[in-house]
Parts: sequence; structure tokens; C-alpha cells
Amino acid sequence: MKYLFIATFWISTLIHLYASKEKNTKLRNYSKPFILPSLLGMYVCSTENVLWSAVLAFIFSWLGDLFLIGKGVKWFSVGGVAFMISHFFFMISYSYDIPFDQVNIFLFLGIFLFYVTIVSFIFKELKKHLPKPLVIPMFFYLSINGLMNCFSLIRLISNVTTSNIITFIGATLFFISDSILFFVRFNKNSRFKTHFWVMFTYSIGEFLIALGLI
Repeated sequence: MKYLFIATFWISTLIHLYASKEKNTKLRNYSKPFILPSLLGMYVCSTENVLWSAVLAFIFSWLGDLFLIGKGVKWFSVGGVAFMISHFFFMISYSYDIPFDQVNIFLFLGIFLFYVTIVSFIFKELKKHLPKPLVIPMFFYLSINGLMNCFSLIRLISNVTTSNIITFIGATLFFISDSILFFVRFNKNSRFKTHFWVMFTYSIGEFLIALGLI
């Protein structure tokens, strides 16, 4: 069963990436709903230590995918809320492997400040293209994504293992995906003209997070 889910993930992802590159909206919308459920199936079937926080993280990521299929600011905002909830559940999932009593709080804050600085730089380039009501919510959202990356990095620093490295790379790709998405959606002069790189980094990122948690 695990291999069936893996095959479904890669087939739906490749179809979706092709559709994104070709700007085939209909095929994109048909293929997108299969990516995260198959990944969730792979995760559940691959480990005896299923984290319900991880299950919920993948479910809310899937809901975010579905909401973002809709057009307009309303659906974009609802999708963002779903993804933000998924980030919090990913943080919980990472937390099980973090010895917080040994974590240097100043190191954690320094890493988070690093991500906020990156987010600030991104919004310096993006702000003039955004509807004003969305500037603060989007800044907050991407900072939460950065916080999720902080937890992943602290988990890696606390215990340098192959699985933790894989998870951190996945979390980083998720952050890159969201950053690219903002430019694709709102900056028509951006070098990113299609959703190909958004979904490439997102799909691979989610896959690596799942693989690392397994």
C-alpha cells in the first residue's frame, strides 16, 4: 500500500508540474488535490510511530491547496490560514525531538531574527505590488513559516541525523515555495511567470518533511 501512495504522489506531482509549466489551469486543478493525500498515505503506511500532529499538518496543507484553487483574495486568505495552521502542527511534530531544556534561547531567537530579516527583505521587494490590507497578514504568515523552519533547524542542531537534515531541507523548500508564490500572485514583472517553481519546491519540500519524520 505504501508504494501505491508513493506512486500516486509522484504521478500526480509530475502531472501537476507539467500543467503548471504549460499554464494548463484545468489540469492543475484536477491534479493538485491528489498530491497531499497520497503523501499522507505514504507517511501513515511507512511508520509505526504516527504523529497525529504530522497527520493534521498534512491535512491542513491539503486544505490550503484546495482553497488556493479558488480565485480572488478571499480564497487566497483562507488558504493562507490553513497553511499557517499546518505550520503550527509541523512545529509540534518537530518538538517531540527537541530537548528544550538544552536549547539556548538566544540561539533560537537569533535564528528566528534571521528568518524575519529574510522576510523583511522579501517584502521590501514585494510590498509595492500587494493590496494594502494583505501586507501585514502576509508578512505575519511568512514569518510563521520562518518560525516553523526555526523549529526544524533547532531539531537538527540538537541531533544531527540524516532524517533531521532531510526534514530541514524540506522545511526550507516550503519557505522558498511560499516566497515564490507571493511574487507569482502579485508581481507580474517577476521572473517567476508560472506556478512551476512554486509547486516544485512545495511538493519536494512536503515529501522531504514526510520522509524525515518517517
